[in-house]
Amino acid sequence: MPTLYSHADSNIRKTWFYLTGFLVFIIFLAWLISYLIGSYIILLIAVIYSILISFFGYWHSDKIVLAMSGARLIEKKDNPELYRLVENLCITAGLPLPKIYIIRESQPNAFAAGRNPKHAVVAVTQGLLDRLERTELEGVIAHELSHIGNRDALLQTIVVVLVGMVVMLTHIFLRLSFWGGLSRRNDRQGGQLGVILMLIGLALAILAPIFASLIKLAISRKREFLADASGALLTRYPEGLARALEKISSDPNPLRTANASTSHLFIVSPFRGKESQSWFSKLFITHPSVEERVRALRGMRV
Repeated sequence: MPTLYSHADSNIRKTWFYLTGFLVFIIFLAWLISYLIGSYIILLIAVIYSILISFFGYWHSDKIVLAMSGARLIEKKDNPELYRLVENLCITAGLPLPKIYIIRESQPNAFAAGRNPKHAVVAVTQGLLDRLERTELEGVIAHELSHIGNRDALLQTIVVVLVGMVVMLTHIFLRLSFWGGLSRRNDRQGGQLGVILMLIGLALAILAPIFASLIKLAISRKREFLADASGALLTRYPEGLARALEKISSDPNPLRTANASTSHLFIVSPFRGKESQSWFSKLFITHPSVEERVRALRGMRV
């Protein structure tokens, strides 16, 4: 029977496997597009632009998400019980105390953000505080602290950079194709090989952003499994998190401040009544199914 340690190790290996495949895919795509375009200057501009955009997001994403969610910063006097719970778990995990925010929404949910443990935030909804028992709330907070401890914000930033590079490269490639730049280059080079490479390049330019998004979502789902395992290890009580996930997913209330750009941050998808169970639709979801997560938690030994 797998333990929490083996489950965490498995998800770490799978995450870096996906990330390595992502890098290989981008290197090949960059080489092919650079060859067809015949200009490495354009490639350099695309890479710099993507990195600058992602760098800004890395340093300021937490502030943007908190503003979009309508989260309110609290102090210890505002909710001493929640504050002590987070403090105790941080001491156990060896993490600095993050800033704590409350979102005035009735749906139980939570998320963590921040570029590193020293600049992290944890946000919980009022519905989470109202609906969950203490052991369940501990499980949720431990899950979010695990995201902080596992440096998931850093990994997400790297993935954003890579996805941004793919989108930028393919956008430039399709623009040049539209204006005939590739046709002129192919005429100069001649030969069937040039035609074949151009067709392959066009196909990749259309499909690459889709593949990049699928890899990004696969990494996101693996990080959720890892945070579940790490959080359960922190509390030494996987059942608390399992029950919390069931309660959160079964709550019918909508999360009005959630949107597609922030939904992946929450412990459970904030959308209600929009989840599809088909295998194809599951490729595009940000979270593994709650049933899978609960089954994994209840099948492990601490």
